[in-house]
Amino acid sequence: MVDIATRVWNHKWKIDPIVRSLIDMDFYKLLMCQSIFRNKPDTEVTFSLINRSDHVPLAKLIDEGELREQLDHIRSLSLSRGESTWLRGNTFYGKRQMFRPDFMEWFEGLRLPPYHLERRGDQYELTFEGKWHEVMLWEIPALAVLMELRGRAVLDTMGRFELQVLYARAMTRVWEKIAVLREIPDLSVADFGTRRRHSYLWQDWCVQAMQEGLGKAFTGTSNCKIAMSRELEAIGTNAHELPMVYAALAEDDAALAQAPYEVLSDWHEEHDGNLRIILPDTYGTKGFLDNAPDWLAGWTGIRVDSGDPVKAAQIAIDWWKSRGEDPTQKRVIFSDGLDVDKIRELHGKFAGKVNVSFGWGTLLTNDFRGLVKDDALAPFSLVCKAVAANGRPTVKLSDNPNKAMGPAEEIERYKRVFGVGAQDRQEVVV
Repeated sequence: MVDIATRVWNHKWKIDPIVRSLIDMDFYKLLMCQSIFRNKPDTEVTFSLINRSDHVPLAKLIDEGELREQLDHIRSLSLSRGESTWLRGNTFYGKRQMFRPDFMEWFEGLRLPPYHLERRGDQYELTFEGKWHEVMLWEIPALAVLMELRGRAVLDTMGRFELQVLYARAMTRVWEKIAVLREIPDLSVADFGTRRRHSYLWQDWCVQAMQEGLGKAFTGTSNCKIAMSRELEAIGTNAHELPMVYAALAEDDAALAQAPYEVLSDWHEEHDGNLRIILPDTYGTKGFLDNAPDWLAGWTGIRVDSGDPVKAAQIAIDWWKSRGEDPTQKRVIFSDGLDVDKIRELHGKFAGKVNVSFGWGTLLTNDFRGLVKDDALAPFSLVCKAVAANGRPTVKLSDNPNKAMGPAEEIERYKRVFGVGAQDRQEVVV
């Protein structure tokens, strides 16, 4: 096992790039990329960095030259032979050859497209423009680079013994969380922490701790590189990006109302079983389910990613019952801002009513809260989202209006089309 504190102390950029591989990537991005490669190959999309925690001055903390070095290094990466063999030949979600030969041939030849970086006051403007299936693959590595460079800026001020103590305390915290989770019967939890991790080495350590501490209750990781190296299941389905772009491409209000279902119709043709997980909150969970076609009720489950998780899960249970489905045969995956107390609470409320799973993210792989002066290593909310498609702005409403994004007039239009009324605001922690 890597001595992380010593590695940080001896850090040299050339031996320790932040992103080591094109598959240092969440699995859902590759599944979506293949779907887009097949269904929307000519769509032009713009992705943009959005720092929702603007009290964190990234441009003051991170040297622009070092940021460019890391981004340029990512552009030099391509699939290794071993990575290609793993993607082509491994079994994912019980399916052999998840990735089709034409997609793999394209992916094996891919280098990520250019980026645009500019300083704007205390923040960076970082954007990516081009074919959707190409620029979408910048999201995860871009976030990983910015999160880790911010961390390195703090760690560089610390002495050798101070670093040893810091990581010892952080490791103890993770292990104490695992000890709590061990007591939950029939737990099912996966690592979803790639996007806002402390570092690659730290995520890898957390995954190994979960493997040893939880055994079969730990179901896998979203990170493809770690899944491959640790012989774990690669976990993930789809994200808000798909309905956001499909909706932006809609020609009128009627097409807009149908766009989220068009996304899942395309997905339905490609995947079955545990990959048929609905993410209903992009434009409001209740309205989405109320207007959903009957065939969607036959899908395996739902992921809850914003708003009040108890309310959202109960809406799903009631919806399944109204469509003649047995909720005890369905799966609810909670994935929004989780930590052990929330996992324990939600499991207690819904175990036996549905099959409960958890995608544990930032507070698994980046919980350094209170461990350094001024809480300078605390996680913060940084995202990289599709903001335009074929020149039209994208919109996300969410079940939490604090996560909404898009031009104000388009947000109001989407609320009207999707029948979204008053919403309860929830604090966005990470």
